[in-house]
Formats: sequence, C-alpha cells, structure tokens
Amino acid sequence: MHAEPLRVRWLGKVRYQDALALQRALFASDGRSLLLLEHPHVYTLGVRADPAHVLVDPASVGAELVHTDRGGDVTYHGPGQLVGYPIVDVPMGPDAIPGYVRTVEQLIIDALADVGLPGASRLDGYPGVWVDDRKICAIGVRVSRGRSMHGFALNVDSDLSYFSHIVPCGIPDKAVTSLAAEGVDVSMAEVVDAVVARAAAVWGPDVERQDASGGTSRRDDDGKYRQPGEGLQISLRKPEWLRTKAHMGPEYLELKRTMRSLDLVTVCEEAGCPNIFECWADGTATFMINGERCTRACGFCLVDTRRPDAPPDPTEPEHVAEAVARMGLAHAVITAVARDDLADGGAAQFAYCVEAVHRRCPDTAVELLIPDCKGDPAALEAIFGSRPDVLNHNLETVLRLQRAVRPSASYARSLAVLARAKEAGLTTKSGIILGMGESEDEVLGAMADLRHVGVDILTLGQYLRPSAAHLPVDRWWTPDEFDALRIVGESMGFAHVEASPLTRSSYHARQAATSATVLGP
Repeated sequence: MHAEPLRVRWLGKVRYQDALALQRALFASDGRSLLLLEHPHVYTLGVRADPAHVLVDPASVGAELVHTDRGGDVTYHGPGQLVGYPIVDVPMGPDAIPGYVRTVEQLIIDALADVGLPGASRLDGYPGVWVDDRKICAIGVRVSRGRSMHGFALNVDSDLSYFSHIVPCGIPDKAVTSLAAEGVDVSMAEVVDAVVARAAAVWGPDVERQDASGGTSRRDDDGKYRQPGEGLQISLRKPEWLRTKAHMGPEYLELKRTMRSLDLVTVCEEAGCPNIFECWADGTATFMINGERCTRACGFCLVDTRRPDAPPDPTEPEHVAEAVARMGLAHAVITAVARDDLADGGAAQFAYCVEAVHRRCPDTAVELLIPDCKGDPAALEAIFGSRPDVLNHNLETVLRLQRAVRPSASYARSLAVLARAKEAGLTTKSGIILGMGESEDEVLGAMADLRHVGVDILTLGQYLRPSAAHLPVDRWWTPDEFDALRIVGESMGFAHVEASPLTRSSYHARQAATSATVLGP
C-alpha cells in the first residue's frame, strides 16, 4: 500500500524545458506523479541520438531542439500529441528497465483499445506501440535509483508532417501514425481519461487528479465543472475576521515619506494590501521595482495593467538600498510587476537590487518575489545568481482555475521556476490565494505539488476583490479552515506555513525566513 496517492496532473500545453525542470524536482521527491501534457513543437535528442537524424534546421519549421537524458534517438513532440511522464518507483532487478518499458507499452495498448483502436501492439525488436508497422506511440524512459523519468508520446491528432523532418527514433524504414490517421475520432480529453484509468490500474489504486481546466476535481450538484462565476456580491459585508483598522501612526507616516522622497513604489499600496498599517508600523515594506504598470492582467490583482511606457530606472537599485538603510530593515522584500516587454522580463533589475542592498546593508536578508520571466533559463539564472536569501514565486491558485485567474501564466511553469530555484540552492517560497472557486481537495493537491518541488515556505490567504471589474469572491474561508490547512502543510514538511484570512505573500516574511533557516526544509 502506497502512503501517497498517484498525483495525476493534466497540465495542457507546457514547454519542454519547463516540463523537464518539473520532472527533475518530482524525481528527487518521494511522491508519485503522472504528468500529462502537450508540448509546443520540439525535437528531442536522447543520450544515444545521432544528430544526423535531424534533417532540417528545427527553427525553420518553428520547432526547438533539445538534448535530454532519456534513452532512445530523436523524436518529435507537438500539439495533438499526448505526452506522459510517470515519475514512480520502479522495483530494481535484472530485468527492471525492460520490464518497466513493457509496463508503459501495455498501459498505452490497453488505453488505445479503450478509445476504439484494438489493433495496437508491440513490434519485435522495436520499442513503443505500433499499428502493424506504423508507430503510434514512442517510449523513451530513464530509470535511476529506482525512480522513473520521461515516458511516452502518443499521437492523437498530431501534424504528422513534422516527423518527415527527422528520422523518427532513428528508424528510417517505418512510418508514423496517429489515432486520427487510423480513422479513430476521439478527443484529447477522452484519451487522457483512458490513460488515467489504465494508470490507476497499474500505479494506483489511489489517484488524486487535477486538470488545467474542466477537470474532475470540482463539480456542482448538477455535475458541471465549476469556474469562477458571479460569486458573492461585492457590496456584501465582509466577515468580522477580515476587517482591519487604519492606524496611521508615526512609523507609518515616516515610511510613507521615505518612499516618496526616493520615488519608490510599494506593492503594499499598489495592491491594496490589508496589512499595510500593521507592516508599516513594524518598519517593514515590500518594494515594487520595474515601474507601476504590469504587462499581464491577472483577474485578482489591482496593479495598473496599461502597457509600460519606460525602461527600468537605473537609479532604482540604489534608491531601494537607501530606503532599506534608512529604515534599518533586517529583512527586505522586493517584488515587481511582470515586464514581458523586456527581453529578460526585468530579471537584471532584480539582480541589481539584491547586489545594491547587500553592498549597502550586508546584514539585511533580501527576499525576492518574482514573476516567471516566461521561464527563460538565462533570466532566471541571473536572478538566482544574485543569491537572494529567499526566492518567492506565487502559484496563486489551483490548476483548474489558472487560465481564468492568471491567463498569461502557467501552473507548470510556476512549479518549474520554483524547482529551478531549489536546484540552485535557494530557500524557496510560494503562495496560494483562496476564495476564487477552488475546493479544499484542490488546495491540498496544490500544496502537495509545491512541497514536491521543494518549496520551503508557504503562504495561504483569503482573496479580497479589489473592484467590480475583478474576479468575484466565491466564498470566505474561515480562520479555523486556514488553521487546519496550516497543520496539514506542516505535516507535509514545509518549514513554515503562514495561513490566515489576511495573510499575503510578505506577511511575517522575516519570521518565516527565520523559521526556514532554523528548521530547514
């Protein structure tokens, strides 16, 4: 009996490099996962691949080329192809890896029969799943230390012309096919359901599944999937536990003067944080760099979404360091709007700010709350290389609601950013906003996903609708419910869980960082 369920995530479209970073983090955990997704056009080369089997410049056909650590030769991934990455334990022995490959092949053979293609089978001497002598599913795995990575690529309704630009799997005399080419009219969702059912029989029976949209984890009484709807009326009086009092004491007013004199912006003000008076009275604040305008329009956020009209201010890093020095901060938090208009997504400015604060105030811990920088490895490495004391990137909501809540972001990419930060040796942090239509089971699944990619610090808080133009509040989570989630999070192994209706990303940030340092992940 497995202590943990098989966590199935149907992620939608995910760049290959993001999926690989996510796989590596899950491989290093003790959980069991099955990632199901589609990739943008990409050719991947296994460890024994012959580069000559790539017949064109991939860029000329709109594809990437990636070297990877799986077995096999060159293959293609793209829209209309279901890619599956099982990260599971594999009992080791003399026939372990061939036996595992046969297990994956049989899973696909059975799933294909379930969706109306009973003729799929193996072909002697060739791995994968075949229809006569036409390959319909490539298999390429890596098994190390009793754990699996990589997996299968099943052609559902792929553009098969992309295979003509390579020697697929290094086999020059065999054709490639798909369910559509074989005359099977079936949707991707139906294929996913069939694969998940067969995976449950192999690696289950306990399966916890979440989907990018239209998933099975949240249904109304009439059986329909629930997306953000009308929610609570914006005029409805908030519960007592969500009301805060304005205390504009001398510390608050002095901090406001400091920010204005240095021409700095705080997310405390821009995002309408309910804790601004408490935090500013305590002499702490979250600096917002790279301007006041965000290139994304997340459904929960009050920050200005007009197109940015200026490059990053070159004097800003020194101004942040000056403010930190004047305030005598032991822990400084720096965040930014998303700047997709910049080549590096604003990454360099983060690095400059960390360097400036460390130079001016060497005893001050610096926490960064970063956007995803579109997952660009060079941009992220520039941020990680500045060695912030805490690297925060918020997941924000559960997988099913990602598209509605933050349409320009990606659940898988966010997990990949956090996985890369952990791999770089940083203390990592993330947060989830509750009250936009998620279920408790979905929140627990998202918490497990964050822990399995190595996140150390977790924040959970209640969504407060900034205006009638933003997503509605689905419900108010109670203080007792937040406390229960905190207890569960601590049992999952997070070094610190900050959970309450008024918690925001930087709430009690110094105390959380101290806990993570003292207790470890």
